[in-house]
Amino acid sequence: MSLVGKEVLPFNAKAFHKGEFIDVSEQNFKGKWSVVCFYPADFTFVCPTELEDLQNEYATLKEMGAEVYSVSTDTHFTHKAWHDNSEAIGKIEYVMIGDPSHVISRNFDVLIEEEGVADRGTFIIDPDGVIQTVEINAGGIGRDASQVVSKLKAAQYVRNNPGEVCPAKWEEGGETLKPSLDLVGKI
Repeated sequence: MSLVGKEVLPFNAKAFHKGEFIDVSEQNFKGKWSVVCFYPADFTFVCPTELEDLQNEYATLKEMGAEVYSVSTDTHFTHKAWHDNSEAIGKIEYVMIGDPSHVISRNFDVLIEEEGVADRGTFIIDPDGVIQTVEINAGGIGRDASQVVSKLKAAQYVRNNPGEVCPAKWEEGGETLKPSLDLVGKI
């Protein structure tokens, strides 16, 4: 069952952020746009390339009014150790949530039960705490954070412009569509 259009389910977790351990819950996803990026595990191979790429887009996402959260089933302690020992992860300024209880991974339907790790899942959540986009990749397929920026722009446009939708390959400033009976069969 799709999570698009569903409110984020309750959770409480510990996270590592800017040298500190903090508490995070679903309430952190309300009042602003949020990007939640699940990945399988710390100290691995594809994961640091993705998280570094997400950090490279972090300033842009912040300018767009979004906060970024990464999540794995590791603990917040493991996140700190990885942050302290990896050049790529040491750059991260966004919140790194630990999910050793698997509650968050189950809530977002990305937990690989038999392995105890999460799929590569990316979720864009609106300021009401409602999931607007979902992307889930197999473990060996890394994501491109620039696509998150594009999807966030489209999600924000649609929210701010009721009655309009963004076609394929839409870019900010590009033409949108106004669904109506007149368009049926003419696109």
